[in-house]
Amino acid sequence: MTLRFPLRGPRLDLRPFTADDAAPAHRVYGDPEVMRFVGDGGPASPERTAQMLADYAAHQARHGFAFWAVIERASGELIGDAGLEVTDQGIELGYTLARGRWGRGLATEAGRLCVEAADGPLGLRRLVGLADLANPASAVVLARLGFADDGIVDAYGRPHWRVVRER
Repeated sequence: MTLRFPLRGPRLDLRPFTADDAAPAHRVYGDPEVMRFVGDGGPASPERTAQMLADYAAHQARHGFAFWAVIERASGELIGDAGLEVTDQGIELGYTLARGRWGRGLATEAGRLCVEAADGPLGLRRLVGLADLANPASAVVLARLGFADDGIVDAYGRPHWRVVRER
């Protein structure tokens, strides 16, 4: 159940966040447009961003997986997160990318790296995904990754499509 980092895709690397990632992560998490479909739907404060990174590290230590930093190899920039988290919905796949990186297939690439880790070294048999009903682009990413419709649920105070991927 041990992953070797970075997880490498054609354009992206995924790796655990570090404390040095707080400022670049906040450029993503502090953007209201990026965060409108994430969590409670509002931008994070710098303090909340730092707490999120600490929570990811604790989750990684506890479970062997978490949300990881998404690094664009061409620029070397941290452009968001992608990963797996234990939630009340199950083991949930999620991703958040900087607005300037939308529409390039990067969420699908990052999600695929997470699914490959789940299927391979992590040995996870079932993943869930949630997409805010107002964010059909996220539902398209999950469908590309092999997730199937499992109805609509209330999550994070809003209705979401719930999708499941089992192997």
